[in-house]
Amino acid sequence: MKTKILKLSTVILMFAFITAGCQKDNIFELNIGDKNAIIQQEVNGIEFKFCLLNEQGEPATVFNEGENFTFQFVIKNLKKDTIIITTEFINDEFFRVYRLSGDNPLDMGKPWSGIWCEYSLEPHEIKVAPSKTSKVQSPWNFFGDFYDYYPPLCVTGKENLTEGEYLTGFDLDFHYQLKDKSYNINNLKLKINFKIK
Repeated sequence: MKTKILKLSTVILMFAFITAGCQKDNIFELNIGDKNAIIQQEVNGIEFKFCLLNEQGEPATVFNEGENFTFQFVIKNLKKDTIIITTEFINDEFFRVYRLSGDNPLDMGKPWSGIWCEYSLEPHEIKVAPSKTSKVQSPWNFFGDFYDYYPPLCVTGKENLTEGEYLTGFDLDFHYQLKDKSYNINNLKLKINFKIK
């Protein structure tokens, strides 16, 4: 009897270790028409918010055809000391849009062309004091001549999206320093499904 219990305990422990090692990233996804149209998560004393804003500046997942919308990613420092953020989190998928059509989503591009525009004298890091926020945002459609600067993004904009369903999102790879120590938050996947009607 003791041998059976020991074998069963060993199997249970092995299963626990295997499942712990295979845990997936935390996926946070908004669906079309969700009442709360903001993804909001806190990790290690840093709060992240990701949403799309309509022309009135309100979070939304449904937009009229021809209506411009803005991507917004907000970082809030809930720690007692200033954090210094580098911009690895702004990767090639950051604010990229895909049109959902069948099994193969169509890449519609992203509204920015680079970070820290070449003539910018801004420091190439983001400092966020305790209880303060920093916003990274970009309109989808840009009405200027060449580009506009929405620090740290150089925004070039795209043409209006046509009627249909779309997806935007990115895997967060967030590097920051606190009291001369480096930290990384990289287990969040943020996705927003939205519709142009």
